[in-house]
Amino acid sequence: MSVSAVAADRSVCAPLPVLGRDVRVPLVTGGEVDYAALDYAASAPALQRVWDDVAAYAPYYGSVHRGAGYLSQLSTDLFENSRRTIEEFLGCGAEDQVIFTRSTTDSLNLLAAVLPQDTRVFVFETEHHASLLPWEQRTDVAVTYLNAPRTPQQAVDTLEKALAEREPYGPALVCVTGASNVTGELWPVRELAAAAHAHGARIVLDAAQLVPHHPVDLAELDVDWVAFSGHKLYAPFGAGVLAGRADWLQDAAPYLAGGGASRKVSRRTDGGVDVEWHTTAARHEAGSPNVIGAYAIASACRALSEAGFEGLIAREQALITRVREGLAEVPEVNVLSLFGEDAARVGVLSFVVEGWNSSHFAAALSAEYGIGVRDGLFCAHPLVRTLLGSEPQEPGECGAPDSAPGERSLNAIRVSFGAGTPDEHVERFLRAVKELVTDGARWNYRTEGGRCVPAV
Repeated sequence: MSVSAVAADRSVCAPLPVLGRDVRVPLVTGGEVDYAALDYAASAPALQRVWDDVAAYAPYYGSVHRGAGYLSQLSTDLFENSRRTIEEFLGCGAEDQVIFTRSTTDSLNLLAAVLPQDTRVFVFETEHHASLLPWEQRTDVAVTYLNAPRTPQQAVDTLEKALAEREPYGPALVCVTGASNVTGELWPVRELAAAAHAHGARIVLDAAQLVPHHPVDLAELDVDWVAFSGHKLYAPFGAGVLAGRADWLQDAAPYLAGGGASRKVSRRTDGGVDVEWHTTAARHEAGSPNVIGAYAIASACRALSEAGFEGLIAREQALITRVREGLAEVPEVNVLSLFGEDAARVGVLSFVVEGWNSSHFAAALSAEYGIGVRDGLFCAHPLVRTLLGSEPQEPGECGAPDSAPGERSLNAIRVSFGAGTPDEHVERFLRAVKELVTDGARWNYRTEGGRCVPAV
C-alpha cells in the first residue's frame, strides 16, 4: 500500500496527535521548517492524549500509599489503577505481577538481580545492550551468547541446540527482543518461547521496540516476562515496566532496600534490625514511586487500545513500504537486514550510503532539511558490526566514530517512525536522501565532540 492510498483505506488510522508536531526548527541554509521527528526508536514523542491526562492530574499529585489526605488517597488509587490498566493491556494472568521501573534497562537489571543462583542465561548477540549486558553483573550466573541468526528458523534452531547441550541442567533464562532496534525485524517470539519451555527454561521478552507497534499479550506469546519503557510508548515520563511471573521476584531479595518495599522493621536485642519484606510488586518498588510516569504509561496503553492496533499497524506498514520503496530507488543506499527483504518488521530501518560517513549524512539531514534521525551503533554494537562487516566507511570523514587499532570505523543511519508520524515527514526524508546522494551537502561540516556539526 502506498502512502497516497492510506487516506482512502478506512481500516487505516490517521496519525495520532503527538506533542512537537508543530515545532519549527532553523535550517543552516536559511528559514525554518516543521521538525520531522524520525527517531521514534530512541524516544517517541508524547501522545497529546497522554500529555492531557498528565496535565489534568498534576494539580492533584500526592504521595501514594499510607497517606491519609485526599490527594494521597486519589494518587494511590490512580497509581494502582494504572497497574491494572497495564495488566489488562499485556494480558497478565491472576498470578502475574506488574512492577514499575525506570526503563527497559532497569526492568532487565531487576530481573537479572532476582535470578536464582547458578541460572544459565541464553541471549543472542543481536540484542540491545539493555538486554545483552545485565546478566554479566551476576558472578553466580553463566551467560551463553548466541551468534546472530540469518533467518527466524535459524534463531529457533540455534536456541534449541544451545538449550539441549546445557550442563548442568538447572534454572535457565532466555532473553530475546520482540523487534530489533536496528533493523525493525520481528523475531519469532512464540517459537522461541516454545523452545525455551520445552527445555525447562523461562523466557523474557524485551518489548521496547515491539509494544509501541503491536499488541503484546503474555499468554498469547507464551513468555514469562515482558519488559518495556514508557518513553518508547509515547509516555516519556521516566517509567518502565517489568511484568510476568511472580515466583522468582518473590523469592529474591528486594531490588532496592528502603521504604515501600518493607512491611515491618523492628530492632533486635543484638542491635540489628529484622525486616519483613512485601511479597507483592511493592517488594521491588522501594522509594516514592513515579506516579506520573506510571499514569502516563497507562494512558498510552488506553490510547493505543482505543485507536485500534489493526488500523495503526496497517498505516505503519504503508509507511514502511513507502520508505523501503523510496530508498530502493537510490542505488547508493544499502538497507541493513538480518532476515532478508521479506522479513516482517516495525517502523525501524537502518542503512548506509555509499560514499558517506553516516554521521555526516545524518547531520546534513538535520541541518539542511530539519529531519531528526539517529546515527551510530544504536546500543547494539555486536549486531551493527555484524551487519556492517563488509560495508566501506570513510574513517577520516566528519563525525566518523573512533575505532580500535586495526578496526575500521563503523556506523549507520536509523530512521524510525510510528503512530504519530505524518506522511509529509516520510516524503521529505526520501526527497532529502535523494538530493544529498545526487547533489551532495550544501553546507560544510566539522567534527566537534565526536559529532558531525555544521561549520560556522
